[in-house]
Amino acid sequence: MSSTEINALRQRLQELESQNARLEALFAADAGRRARAETALAESEERYRTLFNSIDEGFCIIEFFDGPHGPLSDYVHVEANPAYALHAGIPNVVGQKVREMVPDEAGGWVELYGAVLRTGEPIRFERELVATGRYLELAAFRVEPVSRRQVAVLFQDITARKRAEAALQEINDTLEARVVAALAERKLLADIVEGTDAFVQVVDMQFRLIAINGAAVQEFARIFGLHPKVGDHLVELFESLPQQQAAVRAVWARALAGEEFVEVGEFGDSGRDRRFYELRFSALRDANGEQIGAYQFAYDVTERLREQTRLLEAEEALRQSQKMEAVGQLTGGIAHDFNNLLTGIMGSLEMLQTRLRQGRFSEVDRYVAAAQGASKRAAALTHRLLAFSRRQTLDPKPTDVNRLVMGMEELVRRTVGPQITLEVVTAAGLWPALVDSSQLESALLNLCINARDAMPGGGRITIETANKWLDDRSGLERDLPPGQYISLCVTDTGTGMTPDVIEHAFDPFFTTKPIGQGTGLGLSMVYGFVRQSGGQVRIYSELGEGTTMCLYFPRHHVGEADIADPTRQRAAMSARTGLTVLVVDDEPTVRMLVIEVLDERGYAVIEAKDGPTGLATLQSHAQIDLLITDVGLPGGMNGRQLADAARATRPDLKVLFITGYAENAILGSGHLAPGMQVLTKPFDVEALAGRVAEMVES
Repeated sequence: MSSTEINALRQRLQELESQNARLEALFAADAGRRARAETALAESEERYRTLFNSIDEGFCIIEFFDGPHGPLSDYVHVEANPAYALHAGIPNVVGQKVREMVPDEAGGWVELYGAVLRTGEPIRFERELVATGRYLELAAFRVEPVSRRQVAVLFQDITARKRAEAALQEINDTLEARVVAALAERKLLADIVEGTDAFVQVVDMQFRLIAINGAAVQEFARIFGLHPKVGDHLVELFESLPQQQAAVRAVWARALAGEEFVEVGEFGDSGRDRRFYELRFSALRDANGEQIGAYQFAYDVTERLREQTRLLEAEEALRQSQKMEAVGQLTGGIAHDFNNLLTGIMGSLEMLQTRLRQGRFSEVDRYVAAAQGASKRAAALTHRLLAFSRRQTLDPKPTDVNRLVMGMEELVRRTVGPQITLEVVTAAGLWPALVDSSQLESALLNLCINARDAMPGGGRITIETANKWLDDRSGLERDLPPGQYISLCVTDTGTGMTPDVIEHAFDPFFTTKPIGQGTGLGLSMVYGFVRQSGGQVRIYSELGEGTTMCLYFPRHHVGEADIADPTRQRAAMSARTGLTVLVVDDEPTVRMLVIEVLDERGYAVIEAKDGPTGLATLQSHAQIDLLITDVGLPGGMNGRQLADAARATRPDLKVLFITGYAENAILGSGHLAPGMQVLTKPFDVEALAGRVAEMVES
């Protein structure tokens, strides 16, 4: 409280005392008016008491007396308003002596207030109350005449000021009550509002300003060129700025409708400084709870938003850097592995050529086997890369995961070895899933091998299936939409993973195994397959406590699960003569190999190098029993478009797609029409022959 406010309060107290004296004189002079004088006196005292009890600042009157420590060495609290207990934290202070209340601090207080009593000079200071742990801002002045030995003390608790984060909340929490009081005490409101750094506006239900602080007026002038004042119609102020006028009307209409909200927006005339502000709107209500207007606290948050933008840009730059690092790691790993494989293939072929020239035919099979082995490893590496990138060609079918797991139990048991105890727990009534069963088998085996490697001294592996209902919260935790899923989890009792290892577990070529014992593509392949199937993978692990890897797949609702038999063998069926196959592929080597395989098995073969050439053949009267086409074809027509165009005139035509890289959009989002199948490159010639025989014989 400022010195001006102290003097004003002192003057009001003196006026009330003078008025009381006059009333007492009137009472003595005219007994007939005694009743009215008593009433007036009571009203005056009530006004004084209301003021005394209503002010927000703590207020008390202390009276000095002579004590054991000398003249005027102690004082007693003779009056105190309710705010005293609120700010000082000391209830029922009236009648208490300072040397009894705070004996250790009493000397300092007596010296301070005693000086005010002796000199009549008011003081203003801050002091911590050690007994209560509070900070107070105090002002004291002498109550005249000096013979009363009284000093009035006003103070307020400024502990919140010492806590920067709580200071703003203190203003927000108390502003509404102070604004309500401003209907009767507008000057008090102005003093409070002027003391804040926020831009404050208060309007009535007709959009008229009933209060605005100086900071808001200056900001209006700076960004709009307007100078609002109390009594102005806030919307009409913007008549020269129709776009801003519409925005102001809309936002204040929400507040006057009773909505309390926070909004961030850019404001200001386009020809002036435009800034971003955080606007906090609240309803202004009277003592009965009826809305009589609304008020706004506005804060300039331009620099905060710019800093956030800079932070986002820095994060994006970091993400790009991490992506480039991952690409570098990926390409380096690919180059390393493929160079090893190509060395084996090229070297074996060169040695094969040399031995054929030398006539040493007994060694030919060894080099052929070496080249074939390296080729198969290269094919497996390609499939893993495609699985990681979610670009592999899948053949999803309704699958009973329980049956698939039980069918693999013996294979897994032999793979992990006798030192590992294997336990399989399948859920009753497990829902079917729409997945590529062969890829799921590969993923499960990969997880079990990783679990085995995490337990070099032996341990336990548990394979478990379950139905899962994911609500919004649990779906968000697993990065999946809410719904029904099946889970397939592999748990080990091994070494566990650190958080850093978990974070990078699905990165390509990331491995914790020694050099030569792992490619680092296993988990990335599992992750890519599951994500491509619409599911998710989650790792739950603690160092030294083991690891659980859970695969989540959406529940499949259409039809019963078509159980895949993992042990079935696809033997090549005997070829039939009189059948014609159209082969469309832009790669001459692939086309030549396919034609020779089919020709050896008695099929008549027609070849085409691109989509338009193949379509011309299909639109002729030639007999064609099967179309074999690559998915990616030149000439403006891919393999899927060729097949669809062919079926327009040959609706029963069977189609076999051969591809090593297939976008879901090309293959119809992963779902093929009846009579269509996919064979993934690279493939064995016997697998091609068996698939052709299967399709034409069916």
